[in-house]
Amino acid sequence: MWVTSSPATALTPTAVALGNFDGIHRGHQKVIQPILHESRVLSILDEPSQFENSDLSELLGGFSQPPDGGTDRIYATMATFHPHPREFFSGQAWKLLTPRLEKVQQLSLFGIEQLVLLPFDRELAALSPQQFVEKILVQQLQATHVSVGADFRFGHRRTGTSSDLKMLASAYGVNVTIVPLQTSQGERISSSLIRQSLEQGEIQKANRLLGRPYTLRGVVVKGQQLGRTIGFPTANLQLPPEKFLPQRGVYCVRVGNPALTSLASSHLGVMNIGERPTVNGTTLTVEVHLLDWSEDLYGQTLTVSLEKFLRPEQKFPSLDALKTQIQADCVAARAFFEQGN
Repeated sequence: MWVTSSPATALTPTAVALGNFDGIHRGHQKVIQPILHESRVLSILDEPSQFENSDLSELLGGFSQPPDGGTDRIYATMATFHPHPREFFSGQAWKLLTPRLEKVQQLSLFGIEQLVLLPFDRELAALSPQQFVEKILVQQLQATHVSVGADFRFGHRRTGTSSDLKMLASAYGVNVTIVPLQTSQGERISSSLIRQSLEQGEIQKANRLLGRPYTLRGVVVKGQQLGRTIGFPTANLQLPPEKFLPQRGVYCVRVGNPALTSLASSHLGVMNIGERPTVNGTTLTVEVHLLDWSEDLYGQTLTVSLEKFLRPEQKFPSLDALKTQIQADCVAARAFFEQGN
């Protein structure tokens, strides 16, 4: 996938899914579908070009120059805003369901060829709806087709609606698909509802809205190694600082790491998110205990899929009491997975 933080270096022309897309949930996936169809129909190539870069630092920072992908095709593109508009206007860091690398990975699975991170600054925020369409969509992205959700707002003070976008873009020959809002069990699917579900420990609901398990992806670093002393070694995960964390407590999880040949593509475990109050901890940690696993994982990157919330964080009167509870957590996790979950 081609990733750029400058619209001037985007591969063009494009079919664009436009929005914030934090979470890439089931509603977002519906917005993506029309531009995937458009790029495949209009491309004169049999197979879309693939752009890969092994240098993670470049992937995270964007590129200065795009590769030569040819001009006789339409690139399936997601255009989103960085930083998140809420972060820009509030001046406070906004935690993300899908930080940038995670978003790239998810979009690649769906067939998106390009991610354009529109720099959300005072200049962009000041553009009128008309100016946004003309400057960003027409001149820079050379969009032939744009797909948005029905609730999409854009332009100065969010004055432009999805209907306005359709009308303004039509003057430039740009087709706009407005995707109806998606619901699940009577509730509108949204990033806000997913955040609320995660905060309340309603993992299975969050996963249903996402269309996949909520994941935490991080590098295993050395902690205090307390778990080893009580017979439950844990992998201490260092996560991106902008990653949104669910309710503190203990979870049933599946752990993946394709780089480890000795580790199955998905291994069962229990995870704790908290400050470890039993040992007077003061720093928030994310620790994973893999069931039936004792090998060294330091330096490895693990992807942890949350499957079920077991219990909230609590302080125990002793390490023995903590050990007893962890044993019970492991039994509960095994029972959950044995039920076919």
